[in-house]
Amino acid sequence: MACTIQATEIKRVKGMGFLNNRGTNLFNARVITVNGKINAKQAACLAEAAEKFGNGDVEFTTRLTVEIRGIPFEKIEEFQAFIAKEGLETGGTGSMVRPVVSCKGTTCQYGLYDTFALSETIHKLFYKGYRGVKLPHKFKIAVGGCPNNCVKPSLNDIGVFGQLVPVVDEDMCNGCKKCQVEKGCPMGAAKVVDGVIELDKEICNNCGRCVGTCPFDAIEEGKQGFKIVIGGRWGKKIAIGKELNKIFFSEEEVLSIIEKSILLFREQGKTGERFADTIARIGFEEVEKQLLSDDILSRKQEILDAPLHLVGGATC
Repeated sequence: MACTIQATEIKRVKGMGFLNNRGTNLFNARVITVNGKINAKQAACLAEAAEKFGNGDVEFTTRLTVEIRGIPFEKIEEFQAFIAKEGLETGGTGSMVRPVVSCKGTTCQYGLYDTFALSETIHKLFYKGYRGVKLPHKFKIAVGGCPNNCVKPSLNDIGVFGQLVPVVDEDMCNGCKKCQVEKGCPMGAAKVVDGVIELDKEICNNCGRCVGTCPFDAIEEGKQGFKIVIGGRWGKKIAIGKELNKIFFSEEEVLSIIEKSILLFREQGKTGERFADTIARIGFEEVEKQLLSDDILSRKQEILDAPLHLVGGATC
């Protein structure tokens, strides 16, 4: 059966997170998981909703949201009310901040901080808090617990990597011929030079694997921080995000950079272009300079109130 729903209605419900199953009057509901995590009651609710309203399947997207396929147009509001009882909602579409993705964080042997906690804060502040803010294009955020890039922060508009910056105590180093730190460094950044362990900062990615491995406590501590990349993109045109030339040592700094990036993109991005294109047009050095200052935040309300990006038109 051909689709008989008006195009204006299809567009309206897409903004609510319901994507038309092309050629039919059925829709796929995109359910937000906050950061790729749901509890047992929510999982049971989604399974029941799939049977009650859809075709019985529960599908997972690359952005860690859940889609339930085959929902009739006239059942959309009833579906939303049904999942809302377990704190679930639909959404995740449009030229605005998209749902945040997160790796497992400290439940992984390499995780350096609680990614679920940070990504939930980002979700509340920027997915929910900026939900009505139109941007030039979609804006994706990924939160990784270490430099392993599992959730591909470098392929998102902005990405966060966990860092554990090793603190070397040269007085404790014995200059061992078979250095445990040097042997265990996965990047080959650790070397014993003139009887003292040294870390090549050009090679070291601050994974923290060396911390606590020296039997003489030469690297017993590490300073926890975050590396931020901007301008990544995955799709028809691929762009690898570029690191800001600073390690951030508080979540408050990370949240500030994210907010300033969104505001800069809204104010200086051209409708239809991704953040990577905005950065390339303006220049990375200029964008970084603006993100490391607070000028953008001082104009926050002015930027949010400006009548920008009211007409769509993605260029990529």
